[in-house]
Amino acid sequence: MQQVILVTGASSGFGALSCRAFAHAGHIVYASMRDTKGRNAAQVESTLQYAKTQGVNMQAIELDVQSQDSADAAIARIIAEQGRLDVVVHNAGHMAYGPAEAFLPEQFSQLYDINVLGTQRVNRAALPHMRTQRNGLLLWVGSSSTRGGTPPYLAPYFAAKAAMDAVAVSYAAELALWGIESSIIVPGAFTKGTNHFLHSGKPADSDREREYNLTGPTAGLSEQALKGLAECEPADADVADVAAAMVGIVNAPAGKRPFRVHVDPSDDGAEVVNAVADRIRKQFLQRIGLDALLRPSIR
Repeated sequence: MQQVILVTGASSGFGALSCRAFAHAGHIVYASMRDTKGRNAAQVESTLQYAKTQGVNMQAIELDVQSQDSADAAIARIIAEQGRLDVVVHNAGHMAYGPAEAFLPEQFSQLYDINVLGTQRVNRAALPHMRTQRNGLLLWVGSSSTRGGTPPYLAPYFAAKAAMDAVAVSYAAELALWGIESSIIVPGAFTKGTNHFLHSGKPADSDREREYNLTGPTAGLSEQALKGLAECEPADADVADVAAAMVGIVNAPAGKRPFRVHVDPSDDGAEVVNAVADRIRKQFLQRIGLDALLRPSIR
């Protein structure tokens, strides 16, 4: 069944890859990104050209997840053009790399704003329409870092992704009786094929950063951690597998979609830990008489 899909943060990385994969699967895709007439103008043109040459239904749309007005306007346009919204892919996010102490509190707050509050703004714009429909899917792009191996120097990103995962789990229960499904896809640390590490933020306190990176017992630890991550990643690891898994989730029958899917070639252990956490969640909801919240009510 053809779905109307909104993907946030679609200018590059998993967002851009998934938009193309969804479009080739026959869906109507809105690739959202901020500043479509400025810094992302080239990405908008690339999106339009790709859709034209490939003969797929994909278009770019302005959406800055740090603005409620922007989220509201994007959702309103989709509803006006399509009459419905079936899938929201919470992909927008940003990474930061460096010693935790060297980041200002404001930098932690900014990453939380993008990676967590951004999903809330989009949900507040989209969910009234999806609840009226009594069907739909929230697909959250998480990270194995929330419960798997946690290498150093990614604290602001890890903290924000862990918070987003917690929000996603809560929404899953609260939306089930409205007929809205929730799935969390959990990519591992892909060091190739995306710009996550290349475009990652850096600590604002450069003096503290130098103290960690150039002097004392942690000198060289930053390079060692990145080298270790890269060495854990198999040579045939392909970020396109994440997009393919996302298509698989969307294409699964309503009510039968998996709650969590891992795509982690490096196998950092998140799948093991999440299996326990998700089992405990299920058992506890059953224990307090809320079994009905474990699956969406499909009409």
